[in-house]
Amino acid sequence: MLVFKSFQLTFDFIGYTFFINAMWIVFALSAALSAAIVVTLSKVGVKHVDSSLAFAIQSVLILIVSWSVVIMQGNLPDVARIDRRVWIYLIIAGVVTCLSSLLSFRALKLGNASQVSPITNFSLVFAVILASVFLKEKISWQVAIGAVLMAAGAVMIAVARE
Repeated sequence: MLVFKSFQLTFDFIGYTFFINAMWIVFALSAALSAAIVVTLSKVGVKHVDSSLAFAIQSVLILIVSWSVVIMQGNLPDVARIDRRVWIYLIIAGVVTCLSSLLSFRALKLGNASQVSPITNFSLVFAVILASVFLKEKISWQVAIGAVLMAAGAVMIAVARE
């Protein structure tokens, strides 16, 4: 099994050396690439199949792979130790994930992947807002401007003429 332990970026800027533990960046970029591949393959998959059926088929594989990873990592016994409150949050998140996927698949069935994907990734803006409101995360001006620029870019791509 391939396991990444650490990845550190080091750079010098005006006489100062900066170190960034960048493992999260590697995983985030890998997730973004995977999501782009999923959009492309799903668009082909929903062409001649009902979008809900296509999602259901993918969901079976998601279940098999995710539980296989849990078992291979030896985390199956941890299921019994999960707090009731955490279960509630995870179940609600699972329901919303299903809803999000069903809506995304339907959007892909009806629209172009190159236009649907930027709009579904508008979730970045919503995530920043929700993190600020509910998780009390501090939003810097750089994050706020970046979110606005990404939102503007998503809208620009979505409304572009072919």
